Amino acid sequence: MEALRLGEWFEDRNVNASVEQMESKASFEDEIRFAAPQEKPDWAVVLGGDGTLLGAARRIGRFGVPILGVNLGGLGFLTGIPLSRLYPAVEMMLSGQLEEESRIMLQARVHREGKEVCCFHVLNDVVVNKRTLARIIDLNVSINGTFLTTFRADGLIICTPTGSTAYNLSAGGPILYPTMESFILTPICPFTLTNRPLLVPESSTISIKLGKKAEGTAILTFDGQVGFNFYYGDEVNISKSDERIVLLKPPDYNFFDILRTKLMWGGTTYNKTS
Repeated sequence: MEALRLGEWFEDRNVNASVEQMESKASFEDEIRFAAPQEKPDWAVVLGGDGTLLGAARRIGRFGVPILGVNLGGLGFLTGIPLSRLYPAVEMMLSGQLEEESRIMLQARVHREGKEVCCFHVLNDVVVNKRTLARIIDLNVSINGTFLTTFRADGLIICTPTGSTAYNLSAGGPILYPTMESFILTPICPFTLTNRPLLVPESSTISIKLGKKAEGTAILTFDGQVGFNFYYGDEVNISKSDERIVLLKPPDYNFFDILRTKLMWGGTTYNKTS
């Protein structure tokens, strides 16, 4: 197991390290048990795919621990270090040669009958979806207290720039540079074709309610990993979190190279000569 080998590698260099197995998906009850670590580590090295890093971001990264993501999965937008470069990257981390990149998070607060029933901090997205076999749902959306529209759709994605290359991209939303300070609202298969993705500033508070009394027809998902039932009468308020994620990147990291490689964009390299 690569994590155990890495733990031994740290031990050989007199670096205190603990090895923990983390499931990318967790129940709501499991998720809310995570609290700030008693002893804050200097760094966290995450071995896995983007889903594993998202889980680590919510559970430890949001407390200010810089994360180095090593890709053992598929796409790897967040876990940008290939396994072949693991140990050189960790050497650079220990010697302070990696660059820190700060990313915004979303905070989602759900209110039910006048009481807050849950609060989540997410790195990628908050999604309101219809449940299995449900029809189109109506979602009343307001921004900073001003009514925007009622989306008739399969659901609605609210994502960060980091999350713009996830579900948002599949739903036809735009790609944002990951360090930008803004959110995207992207309807999922909207009934009204003029309902297009909307970019809003990071100071926005987005409020969502079900438009029709259809108890149990919707579910909130946080980073695609934790689900929470969303009933008629509930309200979810989504805003910029006070917490941020810091990802560690090598000096030669380039987001546009990642896009071209991961999304398999074609074209030729143009070199201008004088």
